[in-house]
Amino acid sequence: MSYVLVLYYSRYGATAEMARLVARGVEEGGLEARLRTLPAVSTVCESVADSIPEQGPPYASHDDLAQCCALALGSPTRFGNMAAAMKYFLDGTSPLWLKGQLAGKPAGVFTSTSSLHGGQESTLLSMMIPLLHHGMLLLGLPYSETDLLHTQAGGTPYGPSHLAGIDNDRPLCDAEKRLCTALGLRLANVALALQPSA
Repeated sequence: MSYVLVLYYSRYGATAEMARLVARGVEEGGLEARLRTLPAVSTVCESVADSIPEQGPPYASHDDLAQCCALALGSPTRFGNMAAAMKYFLDGTSPLWLKGQLAGKPAGVFTSTSSLHGGQESTLLSMMIPLLHHGMLLLGLPYSETDLLHTQAGGTPYGPSHLAGIDNDRPLCDAEKRLCTALGLRLANVALALQPSA
């Protein structure tokens, strides 16, 4: 179990960019980052989407989740909650819960919103709830990450966040980028500290 799973859903690209920055932090911390995404939830009864995305990382499987040593979970905000695709995926993880396969592993969360008060913190909290049920060890961002004290955009102690703007075209600012990388580095450091010595 030597990789950190960076699992995200992204509609307009901001959450995907955050995921890449979290992955960079993981790798700076000395662990492999495994990027995985999720398909959109279909509004029809029968799935019509390809099983492999046209671009970007592969879709996540429950095996990716079961075998990771840590998890970073990212979703855009949907009315102050995680996106349906993320909720759908997590709702299917009962077999992992029954076996305790995620218990004791570190995890962190990140999000992107269109407006500054559009539910960043409630979305992060909504993603934490199923991870707590799995027995994961939740990591936020400490205020020793001084960008939390000065950012005029995203950034919370619950996890990195991004203010994408009403048209979802606002790029990540430097502080938001640093906070994403800091979460990845923190996950890697804690995961390494928790691994049994040989």
